[in-house]
Amino acid sequence: MVSLKLQKRLAASVLDCGLRKVWLDPNEVNDISMANSRQNIRKLVKDGFVIRKPQKIHSRSRARAAQEAKSKGRHTGYGKRRGTREARLPTKILWMRRLRVLRRLLRKYRDAKKIDRHLYHEFYLQVKGNVFKNKRVLMEAIHRQKAEKQREKAIADQFEARRTKNKQARERKKERREDRLTSGAAVTDPAPAKKETAAKKQAAKKEQKEPSKK
Repeated sequence: MVSLKLQKRLAASVLDCGLRKVWLDPNEVNDISMANSRQNIRKLVKDGFVIRKPQKIHSRSRARAAQEAKSKGRHTGYGKRRGTREARLPTKILWMRRLRVLRRLLRKYRDAKKIDRHLYHEFYLQVKGNVFKNKRVLMEAIHRQKAEKQREKAIADQFEARRTKNKQARERKKERREDRLTSGAAVTDPAPAKKETAAKKQAAKKEQKEPSKK
């Protein structure tokens, strides 16, 4: 049988693939053996005597099925584990995930005006201090704090309203007292004149009695 080693090497170079991907037509061995240049190989490729084999299919269906089973918790027992718990899922990664979730929630609430910047800062520091273990606990704490602040504000408003009311009542009472004093002074003004007339009458009587004694 004729050796086609040269033709196969040239065909691999022309088709830009490996030697194992080159197919030479066994029925056209004589014509192929005569081709000793790349130009001749290109002509054989055009005629269909030399072909590049298609890529073999490497199915991932079994790998996908195994991955899906693992996501459900299968094949993850003690016998399948190679690394330590910390190596398989570091606690730092868990901490970073939790912190980012909680900080994202705080930012969302602040942007939506559900909490002010002071409350945001207070809860930000508490999140950093590992006070809340998940998002639900943080949300409950926020609602509780908001309710407490509203209750304190309502109590403060009531106290302020009571103070204002008492102040107004005191002012009205003071005004009434001043009005009474001014009106009383106006009524009692004629009294001194009456006293003077009474004193003059008494003096006149005394003068009348004294001459009669003489």
